[in-house]
Amino acid sequence: MSYQEQIPRKPVSRRDMLKRVARFSKVKGSDGGLPDSYHPSAERILYNVIGFQPPSVEAGGMVSPVGDKAARMSAIKISEGFNLGFCRALPGKGPMMHNHDTNETFIGITGTWRASWEDPRGKVQHVDLEPLDVISFPAGVIRRFENVSRGAKTKYSTLMFVISGDGPSAEFSREAMAELAEAGLLDIDPRKRGKVYSSSSEAPAAKAPRASSKKAQAKRAAVSKKAAAPARKKAAAKPAARKAPARASKPAARRARAS
Repeated sequence: MSYQEQIPRKPVSRRDMLKRVARFSKVKGSDGGLPDSYHPSAERILYNVIGFQPPSVEAGGMVSPVGDKAARMSAIKISEGFNLGFCRALPGKGPMMHNHDTNETFIGITGTWRASWEDPRGKVQHVDLEPLDVISFPAGVIRRFENVSRGAKTKYSTLMFVISGDGPSAEFSREAMAELAEAGLLDIDPRKRGKVYSSSSEAPAAKAPRASSKKAQAKRAAVSKKAAAPARKKAAAKPAARKAPARASKPAARRARAS
């Protein structure tokens, strides 16, 4: 049988194909570049694996879904109608309510992730995703996700996201922008901030709340100890007060006079 192929063949050399291979240990991510990147509830690291080339407009609240820095660190730099990345976050962390101009699909990788969205009545609905569970949001739906895993508060979990389009855009809700403005987080251009992390790092953010609080407590304890040292030294050098001799009881005093 001689079958007539409908899709044109396009042979690819090994050298060119290797440019389309992303080793997870070498993928880079950033914790900045978005309006909510430094809100305490939204700290996360976004890794750009495929696509996510910068959108045509990066102003007036329109941003890349992975942030300014990550949008320029794609492991596989292509624009072929879809984009893929990973999010790593601690329990209780996730982006604020936002929107996309194309489809966004989430796939749980590790931990438990809560995907929330706004329904037609303005009420927030949600479903929880376990590893390999999937939810797909159409364009225009206000949504967010959050790591709701139980267990250690310093353990990161991973969520995969696939977003359609070439150079897709994201925008935070007006309520989220108002909250960020009130917190003073819109005063500094987020594109000028943010660190770059390797996906192979065990603790990519290096700013877990518990770790930083212990360090702060240790520092305060050291300062308090140093401040109290002179007082303890002075107290140790001061001679002990001499005790007054005990007064003899009345019968004992009479016997002493009689003798």
